Amino acid sequence: MARMNRPAPVEIMYKSMRFLITHNPTNITLKKFIEELKKYGVKTLVRVCEATYDASVVEREGIQVLDWPFDDGAPPSKQIVDDWLNLLRVKFHKEAGCCVAVHCVAGLGRAPVLVALALIERGMKYEDAVQFIRQKRRGAFNSKQLLYLERYRPKMRLRFKDSNFYRYTCCIQ
Repeated sequence: MARMNRPAPVEIMYKSMRFLITHNPTNITLKKFIEELKKYGVKTLVRVCEATYDASVVEREGIQVLDWPFDDGAPPSKQIVDDWLNLLRVKFHKEAGCCVAVHCVAGLGRAPVLVALALIERGMKYEDAVQFIRQKRRGAFNSKQLLYLERYRPKMRLRFKDSNFYRYTCCIQ
């Protein structure tokens, strides 16, 4: 049986956000995968593809696994985008310096799209977000995903001054 050559996990850091983009493990490679997650201090893992491993093994190691699958090669649904951005607002507020991992099958499409959305919501232009990710994750994004990112209109849901950004969300006039 031929082994599929998978790219190594990559860490993407921008302002107060840290991500780990990786491919999906199998039950056979799960131990090494968990070691990699721990190396980066990951406490939350978002799986955006079909399950290929037992998530309870990862969760027993203190890492929360969230299943938000969407079709390969496609952009995420509005619900997944909302869930993703809400997760990041909470995680980066409560756990300054934390790392959120996200994976799809090869770590080249769905996972990088979610990270790009976070960068765009944090104020980066879509072209810069794509280039920033591709510098570390060569081959990331297909043409359909690039078009989605180009057309995406951020609501600046991840713009905040510092780790105490919630204190700036109220305004009295």
